[in-house]
Amino acid sequence: MNDEPRAPTTLIEPYFDRTPQPFGDGLPDPVVYDASPLALRQRTVNFAAKRFADMRYVSALDRATAERHLRWRPAVAPGGLGFRAAPDGQAQLVAAHRDGSIVIDMDDADRRVAVRWNDSGFGEPVIGAAMARPGYGGIVLGTHAGLSFDPKPIARRQPDSGRAWPLGGAVETPSAAPVELTRALDAFFAGSTGAYGVLIATPERVLCERYSEFGAPDRATPSWSMTKAITCTVIGRLIREGWLASVHDPAPAPLWRDPRGVHHLITLDHLLRMRSWLGFPVVHGDGSATIGFENSAVYQDAGDAFAMAQRSVVATVPGSVFRYINSGLNVLGAIVRDQIERRGMPYHETLYGLLVDRLGMASYQHSADIAGNLIASGAGFATLRDYAKLGVLYLQGGMWDGEQLLPPGWADYALSATHTGTSYAACFRSNIDRLFPDLPADTAWASGASDQRIFILRRHRLTVAVSNETDHPMDLAALNRVIATAVATLT
Repeated sequence: MNDEPRAPTTLIEPYFDRTPQPFGDGLPDPVVYDASPLALRQRTVNFAAKRFADMRYVSALDRATAERHLRWRPAVAPGGLGFRAAPDGQAQLVAAHRDGSIVIDMDDADRRVAVRWNDSGFGEPVIGAAMARPGYGGIVLGTHAGLSFDPKPIARRQPDSGRAWPLGGAVETPSAAPVELTRALDAFFAGSTGAYGVLIATPERVLCERYSEFGAPDRATPSWSMTKAITCTVIGRLIREGWLASVHDPAPAPLWRDPRGVHHLITLDHLLRMRSWLGFPVVHGDGSATIGFENSAVYQDAGDAFAMAQRSVVATVPGSVFRYINSGLNVLGAIVRDQIERRGMPYHETLYGLLVDRLGMASYQHSADIAGNLIASGAGFATLRDYAKLGVLYLQGGMWDGEQLLPPGWADYALSATHTGTSYAACFRSNIDRLFPDLPADTAWASGASDQRIFILRRHRLTVAVSNETDHPMDLAALNRVIATAVATLT
C-alpha cells in the first residue's frame, strides 16, 4: 500500500489561501462558483425562463412578441480582474431551440415558465423555471418547485392621477417635436429594433415621448443595472434619515459580524463605486480553479442573493482597483434589509416606500430572489415616465415636492466619476470618456446591461429615459444625436 501523500485533484491558486484567520470566525461557508458544463447549462435555462417570465408577466408582452424578442444567451463562468468571458455555445443554443430540443412551457394562470433542454449528453433533461408575482418581478426558481417565502401583496402608494407629472400621473400631451428631433428619433428607432421608447423631460413636464410598435406609456420595461442607481439612491435616503452615517464608514453587512475581519475594510463607498474586491473561487469542469468576480449568476441561480454576496472573499485591498460586479450591490441590499427589519418594519413595503413610492413610481417593481430579497443589483421594471422621475430627483438635487429626500451634495457625490481613468461614479456613469461625444462631459446616466439609460443633464435641466429589450443592439450614435438635438431644440 502506497502511503505517500496524493497531489490534490483541484488546483487552488495562491489567492485562495486556506490558512485559518488569526482572529474571528471568518466567513460562514464561503461561496464557490460551480462552472461545470452541467451547472452552466442549468443557469442557461434558468435565465431563459426568467426572461420569458419578465416579458410575459411583467412587461405584459404577448407570447409571440416575447419569443421573437428573446435572444438566447449561454451562461459563462465569471471572469477575473481584466477578463470577461465571451459567450460560448451560442450557435449550439440557438440550434437546439430551432430543432425542438429546447421546449418552453408557459402557465399563464400561474404566471410561470419552464424551459426544458432535452440533450442525451447530460442524461436527463435540464429544466429551469421562473415565475412572476406583482411587486416581485420575475423570480428564478431553477429546479425548485416553489418559493421559500410568501409573496404577499405589497401595499404601494399610488400617485394622484389628477396631479401633473412628475408629482402625479397626469401627463400633458407634448407639443409636436421639432423637425430635426423627429428625424433624429426616426434614425434611432430604425437602427434600434429592440427599443421600447424614448422620453425627454424637464422637472416640470414631459417634452417628448415616442414608442415602438411594442412599447407604450404604461408598459413596464426592463432596467437591469439601472436598478443599481435606485439602490444607490436608497442608500442616500438612509443617510438622510439617519439610519446610516456616512458612505465612508465600514459597510454594516449583517454577516460581517467580526469588526476585526478583513471585510470591515470595505466601506459603503467601495460597494457603490465597484471597488470592494469581493470575489470567489470558480471551479471549472476540469477541476481547475480561477478567481471570479460575479456578474450574472444572481439572475441565473435560484438562491439567496444577499447571503451569496456576503459570502464572497476579499480578493485584494478594498478601494484599490475598479471591477464591475453585482455582489457589492447585493451586500448593500442586505444592509438595507437589515436596517429596515432591525427597526421592526415590514421589509418589502418599507423599501418601496423609502424611494420609488415617494416619487410616485407606481409602475416600478424590483425582481426578487427565491428567498424574497428584492435584488439590489438589477432587474427592476418601470415605465419610461416613472424612470424619468429618478432623473428629475437628481436634476433637483434630491428635492421632491418641497422635501429634501437626499443629503445635501448627494447628487454631486453619486454622479461624479471616482477619479480620472474610469467613467464610473457611484452606481451611475459619467461622460468624461465622451462615450456620447455631443453631450457635455458632466452628463451622467443610470445604465443597464442592454443600453437602458436614464440620462441626467443638470446644466440643461433635462432628463432622457430610454429602454431596450435584453440583448438587442442599440444605435448609440443615433441616441447621441437624439439627445444633442433635444438639447439644441427643446431647451
